[in-house]
Amino acid sequence: MRRIKLGFVTALTVVRFPLVLGFFAGAVVYSMRPPEDRSIALFLASFAMLVTSAITDLFDGYFARKFSVQTALGAHMDPLMDKFFYLSTLPLLVFVALRNGHTNHAIFLLVITIMFLSRDQWVTFLRSIGAIYNVSGGAHWSGKVRTALNFPLICLIYLVEECPWPFIPPIFAYVFEVIGLAVNMLSFWIYTVNYWPSLKRATELDSHH
Repeated sequence: MRRIKLGFVTALTVVRFPLVLGFFAGAVVYSMRPPEDRSIALFLASFAMLVTSAITDLFDGYFARKFSVQTALGAHMDPLMDKFFYLSTLPLLVFVALRNGHTNHAIFLLVITIMFLSRDQWVTFLRSIGAIYNVSGGAHWSGKVRTALNFPLICLIYLVEECPWPFIPPIFAYVFEVIGLAVNMLSFWIYTVNYWPSLKRATELDSHH
């Protein structure tokens, strides 16, 4: 029974990637069509896959704790799936904003994309250094807060840019984008501070040479 529960939690984590790829494909097709030929069903299906992909991040951790099936693989698989989520959605949002003629928004989304992906690569680097000295690679609370905020934010941005029924003021998304960027930088700094002892040790010369 425990293996079945572990399989369920693992599948819940891994399914995030195919779901977000499905969203990516649907969103590109929807954006490329002339406005008068855009299928509402395609928009809804694509957006549903995006939301479902984002939600899996909440439930895989919840069920892992509930079923007591937390593993080292799961602890590393979850941030990997988060990276795939960002890699699939952030460039797509830049593309959509440009297609819609929102150049300034696209430029800011490009900045967000660079900062988000740079933070992920930096944290991966820190974890690899930490692993040398047996430092746990588990997610920090700042990383969890970042994900909990930014996954809904990405859904919100897509709604603002592509929803056939504009009902969210763009300024609402812009404010949360700034907050998301600030949280991203805070997480960058906190992870750096936490892994600083390992980084410092890694710069020391080998005493045997």
